[in-house]
Amino acid sequence: MKRQLLCGLLAAASLSCSASGYRSSVPVQVDGTRMSNGYIENGSTYVPLRSLLNALGDWEIRWDADTREVVASSQGCQLTASPADNTVTVNSETLYGTVSLHSGTTYVPLRLVTEALDGTAQWDPYLDGAAVTSAESAYDAIDLYWLSHIIYAESGAESMEGQIAVGNVVLNRVASSSFPNSVPQVVFDRKNGVQFEPVSNGTIYKTPSAASVEAAKRALDGERPVGQALYFFAPALSQGLWITANRTYLQTIGCHRFYL
Repeated sequence: MKRQLLCGLLAAASLSCSASGYRSSVPVQVDGTRMSNGYIENGSTYVPLRSLLNALGDWEIRWDADTREVVASSQGCQLTASPADNTVTVNSETLYGTVSLHSGTTYVPLRLVTEALDGTAQWDPYLDGAAVTSAESAYDAIDLYWLSHIIYAESGAESMEGQIAVGNVVLNRVASSSFPNSVPQVVFDRKNGVQFEPVSNGTIYKTPSAASVEAAKRALDGERPVGQALYFFAPALSQGLWITANRTYLQTIGCHRFYL
């Protein structure tokens, strides 16, 4: 699956395009699932440490009242975050970055902690927020996020096969020279008009079901119930005049007709 190179360039080193000194709320997703919002300040993204670690996996987290540090552990990994020293220590490596307390919540620099735990952090301009891919994840967080969203918006009521088929079409477009080369760019493509109705009506932003997330993962894993299909439409909702006149019919799954 192609990486979102453009997103990485936009992120630069800070995961932010904010003006220096300005703090604003920012959405954050980890491995395709939204977590608590963070904030941007002085060009860096900060997130609640507990929320980030919970999203990354099975961590035991506590506040040490004596040292006034957050202490966390997971599968042999030890992490401490000290607001007093502005440090995050992972095992024996101490890293420096602003660690702050707000209303009892400890905030840490997103990129610093993510990379210390061998994950990656990117800026997603379509989310207008940050996307974290954990070290253990088999999927790029941005790909999984938007693929599961478009699958749910287009076919959330369909069978698993029907949902995977929609993901199949999106990934076929990513691989085709006739379309953009990343999942979010295909989903939000407007070159010849909006390609997917959920982008126009806003349903693309609805939280996907567990089934749609599974369908996205299975599509990313290579399941292809509609082979090389690049188009689909639901006859009950659209006449699909251009598709039927210009593309070759392949098959029907549930309410959708698929075309090459």
